[in-house]
Amino acid sequence: MEEAVKQAAQLRDEVSTASQRLHIAEQVGELTALTTESQSDSFWSDTSHAQDVMKQIAKLDAATKPWLELNKDVTDVNDMLALGDETMLGELTGQLVGISERFNELKADLKFTGPYDSYDVIMNVYAGAGGTDAQDWAGMLLRMYLRYAESHGVKAEVLDESAGDEAGIKSATLRFSGSQHLFGRLKGEHGVHRLVRQSPFNSAASRETSFAKVDILPEIDRPDEIDLDEKDLKIDVYRSGGHGGQSVNTTDSAVRVTHLPTGITVAIQNERSQLQNKETAMTILRSRLAQLRLEQHAEKVSELKGPDSANEFGSQIRNYVLHPYKQVKDLRSGYETSDPDGVLNGNLDPLIDAFLEHTLGADN
Repeated sequence: MEEAVKQAAQLRDEVSTASQRLHIAEQVGELTALTTESQSDSFWSDTSHAQDVMKQIAKLDAATKPWLELNKDVTDVNDMLALGDETMLGELTGQLVGISERFNELKADLKFTGPYDSYDVIMNVYAGAGGTDAQDWAGMLLRMYLRYAESHGVKAEVLDESAGDEAGIKSATLRFSGSQHLFGRLKGEHGVHRLVRQSPFNSAASRETSFAKVDILPEIDRPDEIDLDEKDLKIDVYRSGGHGGQSVNTTDSAVRVTHLPTGITVAIQNERSQLQNKETAMTILRSRLAQLRLEQHAEKVSELKGPDSANEFGSQIRNYVLHPYKQVKDLRSGYETSDPDGVLNGNLDPLIDAFLEHTLGADN
């Protein structure tokens, strides 16, 4: 009995500490406030806001419920053991084993304690140095992330895309949603990706090096989360081009938003409505500023400087080698695999997990 009491107390303390690190109590407070708001008579008068609130309620409920149940169960077992009833020892010990197993599964959440780790993701893919090979490489990365999303039940939506001159893409903007800790899992993909292969675009099939940059941004779709001053914005409206249908190509529906202090520019033309394009552009701008604030450890948007990450040799986070040997190596975690085909088909979990373990170790 004494050993069981000791184990139960230790497990209760570990669960409590983990809950504090994940700010479960604060999330429950927010959930309670939003639930109360959703029960007001006028709640659905603003449909857009109501939908945002219901989405947030569902996300908070999914994040907190398992931890609340775990805290309750481990507290109950401790209380029962404190009674000292030997006849209950076998049953309580079995419950303790089950609680410990659940806790070990939930501990994966401790990898996701960043301020935006639970957010959906805006992803930008840009071709870098390397001409047609680089544009093809950017297209390969786009396919890789779409395959990853498909295999994990993540909703993927292409918001904007610029086709390459001969192959691939010059750039693309996507939204990923519908999965817990999405930004937390994908944030390690942020950076320059380098490809080495025999080029399919010249007759000599020479060995070429190509670069593409991937931006992973937390989707900030609530204006109150990033305070933007209207005087810092330049908004241009122009005629859309490319795919999208006749009405897209013949109306001034495309929108370009420039954040003057940082020089960040976001252009969206995929939607038929100028208002929709503007809303999407503003969401992406807020998301880019949030990511920049994380990188520069700034508390206010006014403290930010423009991004200056080069899309070329020496700045890459990961190498993909298809010739003369096969290897993918992440230069931060040190993880490597000899199966680049699997990686390019969306098998990113080992790379993602290695990066998370690396950053978790660096934080401790």
